[in-house]
Amino acid sequence: MLETKIIQRTRRVPASAGAAGDGAAVARQLDAVLLDVGFSASRALLEHVGALAPAPAMDLAATVVSAVRELVGDHVRHNAYFIGFPHDVPDTVEFWVERLRAAVLTGGGTATDEQLRDAVVAGAVNLLDLPGYGTYQHTYADLLAAHDDLIAAAGDRLTVLHLGDPAEVEAARLYLALAGSTTPLGEADLTLLGELAVACADDTQPELIPVRENRAVLNGVRLALGRPLVAVDTTTDVLRLACQVSGGDVSLRTPTRFRAFRRPERRILLAALDEVVRADRAKLGDVAAYGERWKRLGERLHPHEYDQWPYAGEVFAAARGDLRVRSLAGRAEAAFGSGDIGTATSVLSAAPGQLLRSADRLLRRADSSERARVVEAVTRALDTASGRVLCSLREHVGNRLTPASARIYASRSRNSHVGPDRRAPLPAELVAELSGRLDAAIGARLPRWDRPLLVDPAVLDVALPLSGTSAEAGFAVLPRGSRAAVTGELLRFFTYWRQTSRRTDYDLSVLLLDDDFRSAGQVSWTNYKHGGVVHSGDITDAPEGATEFIDVPLDLPGRYVVPQVNIYSGESFDEVAESMFGYQTRQAGQRGAPFDARTVRARSAMRGPGRVALPMVFARGAGGWQAVWLHLYLTGHPLFNRVEGNTFTTSDRVRALLERRYLTVSYLVDRWRAGTEVVLWDGKPPDGPVTFIGLDAPEHLPDGSETYSLDRLHELVPA
Repeated sequence: MLETKIIQRTRRVPASAGAAGDGAAVARQLDAVLLDVGFSASRALLEHVGALAPAPAMDLAATVVSAVRELVGDHVRHNAYFIGFPHDVPDTVEFWVERLRAAVLTGGGTATDEQLRDAVVAGAVNLLDLPGYGTYQHTYADLLAAHDDLIAAAGDRLTVLHLGDPAEVEAARLYLALAGSTTPLGEADLTLLGELAVACADDTQPELIPVRENRAVLNGVRLALGRPLVAVDTTTDVLRLACQVSGGDVSLRTPTRFRAFRRPERRILLAALDEVVRADRAKLGDVAAYGERWKRLGERLHPHEYDQWPYAGEVFAAARGDLRVRSLAGRAEAAFGSGDIGTATSVLSAAPGQLLRSADRLLRRADSSERARVVEAVTRALDTASGRVLCSLREHVGNRLTPASARIYASRSRNSHVGPDRRAPLPAELVAELSGRLDAAIGARLPRWDRPLLVDPAVLDVALPLSGTSAEAGFAVLPRGSRAAVTGELLRFFTYWRQTSRRTDYDLSVLLLDDDFRSAGQVSWTNYKHGGVVHSGDITDAPEGATEFIDVPLDLPGRYVVPQVNIYSGESFDEVAESMFGYQTRQAGQRGAPFDARTVRARSAMRGPGRVALPMVFARGAGGWQAVWLHLYLTGHPLFNRVEGNTFTTSDRVRALLERRYLTVSYLVDRWRAGTEVVLWDGKPPDGPVTFIGLDAPEHLPDGSETYSLDRLHELVPA
């Protein structure tokens, strides 16, 4: 249901059009149930539910509760292997010996402790075959009965849900926001955009669609509905569209198996190609980059049957190599190869975005006489390149005064590898000059408000969401590099997975690193305890779903805590029916079941490449602990991944990302200070209308205020 997705993404509950009546009892029940999962209904929402007849009030309440429970991961049962976790967890080897003893007794034999330990050490025992190993020995109800109720604490999370407009209004608003986003959307948002495009096909359409993946999604819907395509101005736009309607990858990172197209669809696609090339034959230069895919698409579109669109035929001729067209990138590379930086700069100036993305390379290769020319070309490009590219270059320049300890390459699919940084640093005066020009250009594009800007300090360290593809969907998930303060005395990580068709074993682990990013210990299924850190026990099969937990007391020695999820065997993160990672914070002695939604601070899906997930790292600084989002995956091995086997590859990525300086919301706030009154929010309602920027929308803002919460932060990135 769209209402559910609107609630999960915006924390706004679409108003019901149900009959009026006395739903006061339902409103009271809703308020109580929401508090049990760490949410609170605003006064306006409770009044709206209370004014509905009981039946529509109950329908709305059920939708709200279902949406928020799924959002924080409370829609499944989080059982733990050891029923008393975090207490009564045995020593790892003692537990293995106990399981081995159970196996011997089952067979009617006897064995001394020394013989059992020798068998374990010798590796002659398959743990997975031992009775009771890796499978729950108690029900979820048994687990709950073994734990006292959670003791409420002042630091428990409470997220406010607000009353929205009717569902069709909320859907249209979200549709325009996603379609007109200036930054690429994540996989979940692209899927939601497609659903909204169908629902809003007859409503107001976005004036601009800056991101090409968004165009492909919208045009996929329009193609299915027989509507004219919009915003197609390159040959690659048509290729993305063909991938979208074939159920493939619109980002073009991976090849797509194209489906058969109906004749009307072939006509629309070929006519669009013909129009693009007819307007500018230089657009044929983009074809070679995806030549093989164009060939496969040509087999489905049969361009030779449509002589009325000759320019479309040239696209496939270029893909086959029958028509040679030199691309802009190819001409620039030829100039780079000959050492002619001036020509490379001139060629790239025709594409401002490519010029800015190549600025570092141009400046490093330029001699003193050429450097000024490059800087001036870059300056001219600042007026026409997208704001996202300007912000990306500003972040990049801010990290170029000294070589990085390691250079990390993170793909849009969140896979990564690390190598040495062999680039020569840029001169300090050049960095200062470029930074100043970029600051001025970015600042000039930012929106201006007559009312004061009220900023929640918690949002200042959130990295600008320059691309939604670098983050997972979930609750309170922040862009890569974002930092969030961690309160409480205990961290509790959890991972849940449910296999689709074959036995799947995911292993939650924690790697501890010292000040120099060297290993200081680990906790996993091979080591249940270390320095107060405790594992809940190993689950090796999840046909009905399984959860593993790790407790980390925040008074432990060490500097960095790196949770990770290793695929030991079975289905990948993209193949399982469901998988998630999250963390809770608790006070010492707060008790409660291992999972309680009120203590969940963040929950993210795990849907990515690789066999090892690195969602985030926790770092201790002068001001206490901070959670830093990574959103990375390691390739790992096809089977038997363990934390002991990726210590180095994990630590070098953590170090590279922690040492990088990200462009954060505080950067934009500093730009606003020049022309807008900026006030840091202290939790008290302001006297008059404001523009509020924060992670969550507060309840009591004056009428006329506008709110930019986590779901809208991407709208602050200038167009």
